[in-house]
Amino acid sequence: MSLQHALLGILTYQPMTGYEIKQFMDVSTANFWHAKQSQIYVTLKKLEKQGLIASHVEAQEGRPDRRVYEITPAGRAELDNWLAQPLTVLDNHKDTLLLKLFFSARMDKETILTQLRIQRDLHQRQQSLYATETKAVIDRFVAAMPDMQRDALLWDATRRFGVLFEEMYVRWLDETIERVEALS
Repeated sequence: MSLQHALLGILTYQPMTGYEIKQFMDVSTANFWHAKQSQIYVTLKKLEKQGLIASHVEAQEGRPDRRVYEITPAGRAELDNWLAQPLTVLDNHKDTLLLKLFFSARMDKETILTQLRIQRDLHQRQQSLYATETKAVIDRFVAAMPDMQRDALLWDATRRFGVLFEEMYVRWLDETIERVEALS
């Protein structure tokens, strides 16, 4: 259900193609909400059938036509209703590394450590991405559209969550690596 609302929210900024929506997600919501391109297109069709978005085809010279989606008044009302509803339960969190680690006692120490060290490197890189590139995207957007200061403040709050989450994950990995290294 939330992918629908993510797409409606993105389309409040401007009309976009499915490809542009995916690009926007990749630099804005990816640290807490993402989708595959195929999921985006399926959901856009569903939203259009529900009358929450509308689309039109734009012809392009020398390239295939592109379908541009925009939110309708009904879509804005649906998004506003969803935004106004308080969350009263915690979201379920899935983490493949934690699942693998839970069952890894049967593996040799070096296999476990390799897995943990690879993940540590990936999480450090992700933290750096949020701290630099994602911040730069937000800064550029606000510089180009100063009337979006309120949006930028909230976008930066979600970016900061990503930085802190990755920082916590790296700390946990360091601790876990140390504990596994101490195993006999």
